Amino acid sequence: MRIGRRRFLVLSLGAAAFGKARATEPLWSALRSGEAIALLRHAAAPGSGDPPGFRLGDCSTQRNLSQEGRAQSRAIGDLFRANGISTAAVYSSQWCRCLDTARLLGIGEVVPLELLNSFFGDSSAGEKRTAALLAWLRGQRFGGPAVLVTHQVNITGLTGEVPDSGEMIIARIHQADPVQVIGHVATPA
Repeated sequence: MRIGRRRFLVLSLGAAAFGKARATEPLWSALRSGEAIALLRHAAAPGSGDPPGFRLGDCSTQRNLSQEGRAQSRAIGDLFRANGISTAAVYSSQWCRCLDTARLLGIGEVVPLELLNSFFGDSSAGEKRTAALLAWLRGQRFGGPAVLVTHQVNITGLTGEVPDSGEMIIARIHQADPVQVIGHVATPA
């Protein structure tokens, strides 16, 4: 039997997508059960750090999501729903780009959490802030899906991983052991 190049390409892409979906299913299962949490880096926001004069609560002084970042946030929410998570406990840094990412997911009321605020401009605070976040996480009993929207430095401090904008690090939080990264979920294209 002979198949055309176009049909072969379509079948190959479909098989690759199916394989990728199957590969991430254990991660989604761990999230659905509350066995793991999603550490989500805010969606695309042009630049790095924050401009001079940055103030919490005043989005006009901050880096904000681009149109791509807003679309990315909605697509991540769609990805949660497509994987059986329509509601979750959602916590966010108080930075506007994180709050907007969290709200645009559309999977739960967003709770601003100071422990998720960036320490990019004050790296000396990183170890102390990471320890405080880990202590808070160890004291939580989410009982279901939990999503923490934060910044690259915070996620890297907690896990050692460097996520892209809109990328999720799926991790288990143990009482005594280090955070256990069980996988990554890439930003939907």
